[in-house]
Amino acid sequence: MTDQEKAITVKTPEEIAIMFEANQIVAGVLRLLQHQVRPGLSTLRLDQWAEEYCRDHHGEPAFKGYRGFPGSLCVSINEEVVHGIPSNKVILREGDIVSVDFGVRYQGFYGDAAVTIPIGNISPQKEKLMRVTREALDQAITQVRVGNRVADISRAIQDHVEKNGFAVVRQFVGHGIGTNLHESPEVPNYVQDNRSSPRILEGMVLAIEPMVNAGTSKVKVLGDNWTVVTADRKPSAHFEHSVAATGKGPFVLSAVPEA
Repeated sequence: MTDQEKAITVKTPEEIAIMFEANQIVAGVLRLLQHQVRPGLSTLRLDQWAEEYCRDHHGEPAFKGYRGFPGSLCVSINEEVVHGIPSNKVILREGDIVSVDFGVRYQGFYGDAAVTIPIGNISPQKEKLMRVTREALDQAITQVRVGNRVADISRAIQDHVEKNGFAVVRQFVGHGIGTNLHESPEVPNYVQDNRSSPRILEGMVLAIEPMVNAGTSKVKVLGDNWTVVTADRKPSAHFEHSVAATGKGPFVLSAVPEA
């Protein structure tokens, strides 16, 4: 058994039920933002809406203060991959795509999910990028089955992304989630050579989050020590769900409820 496998925690059905409630707060935030975003809004306003919704539903924003992050919401526009800092100086514009990533702490457990949203009319390239990233996440979720390996998730993402001419980010990965925001195992968006991949166990909960670039897979961290951008400044998309492995198959805890 690898060190990563030893560190994996499995959750009871009761704990998964709490995690479902946590992730439904996240889903509610993302649904709100999808309905509210429009050209002319600052990314700080999105952050404020997210935090207000979270606290109104008895949750605590998980990212605020996490390792010093200043916001409640990660807001990443166009070539920004992840970890964009909300700001009243950054304004959404027609044709942008904006990735919003939100986490919550609720009754001792965490929820985490992300979605990329178009601002008005976007280019065909951005439309395809968003579609392929969302499809990669959907295909990855089908692999969250007891007895499969984490690498099956990684392979589903990488294969779909690359056959569509895009690249997966390799420096940042998905993760286990539970009483900590980031737990074992890591869930890469590509198959790592010469590494043993943990088996998926009943009760494991994984935050699966393909980050997909229109150009190179390479990324850089800006001078704020948070915002990650594509090295070639081409656009990037990010979708994420927290998913539990159950005896009946994958249970998407952060599925957005119907409006």
